[in-house]
Amino acid sequence: MRLTVIGCSGSMSGRFSAASAYLLQADGEDEDGRLRTYSAVLDFGPGAMGQLLNYLDPADLDAMVLSHLHTDHCADIIGMQVYRRWFPGGPLARIPVYSPGDGQYRTRQLGGDPDEETYEGEFEFKQIGPGDVVEIGPMKLEAFAADHTVPCVGMRVSGPSDLGPGKATLGYTGDTDLCDTEVEMARGVDLLLSECAFEDGRDSVRGVHMTGSRAGELAQRAGAARLLLTHLQPWTDPEAVRRSAERVYEGPVRAVLPGEEHRV
Repeated sequence: MRLTVIGCSGSMSGRFSAASAYLLQADGEDEDGRLRTYSAVLDFGPGAMGQLLNYLDPADLDAMVLSHLHTDHCADIIGMQVYRRWFPGGPLARIPVYSPGDGQYRTRQLGGDPDEETYEGEFEFKQIGPGDVVEIGPMKLEAFAADHTVPCVGMRVSGPSDLGPGKATLGYTGDTDLCDTEVEMARGVDLLLSECAFEDGRDSVRGVHMTGSRAGELAQRAGAARLLLTHLQPWTDPEAVRRSAERVYEGPVRAVLPGEEHRV
């Protein structure tokens, strides 16, 4: 599997990055036994649509998976809808959109569209929650409860390794504070992508976001092999949160940048 960082800014787009959006890809056989690349986006915040075009033809996108429906994680679904409906070469194929809550209603809110707009030509909305499993080609995504201000899920993804024979696992927290269900999600993963919007010593609110130390504790308790920090707000210091995570996590830590590709 391959993870490309489309955007990693938290709570809003940043000076140098779109808001949270990640391209997840894996190679596998289609129904006719032909090898192809399956592609899904995990979250799709402001600025994501334009940046996705640097890495993928939207016609090749198989699914969208939204951890939750806060604007900084889903706003550019409108751009994707417009692209799929009005592309000059003809409408693109319908794709599934997985999310907690009512994704169709949220999209209608973002687009300012009338109640009769269903987007059924572009999207098939599917509601998911903790315990649900989504399969996208050779990738299996399992949803786990997050600790956030609205319904939100972390995702454990298993699929073919891009580094050799066998399977690999990747964990994505979505937006969350440290909690037991996220530890379960991240148990033994090869790569953990953790939100880290807050800084230790600066942000005391709980039940919303991680600090560097809490992201590090999550990775340490779960036994994750690698830790990537993301969803950093424009005023959050990447080096500060990385150092905080390193004090409690024994593995390698990196604060991601847009455009990075990480293979698992």
